[in-house]
Amino acid sequence: MSKMLTAYCMKTKEKNVPMQDAVITKTARGGYMAQGNDGKGNKMTTMLGEATALEAVKNGVAKKAW
Repeated sequence: MSKMLTAYCMKTKEKNVPMQDAVITKTARGGYMAQGNDGKGNKMTTMLGEATALEAVKNGVAKKAW
């Protein structure tokens, strides 16, 4: 798990917060979206490119939900 997924936390207004328990889904238009939390109970979502999403699944950083 050398490369963690990061996202913007809307509740705390922090940028590049490491995402825990990430689950990657495919959107209806073919994009990739990662959903998880920041470890404090705040939910986070971020959009990803295909290469980043597949690499995160391959490295074990996130789970695949499709």
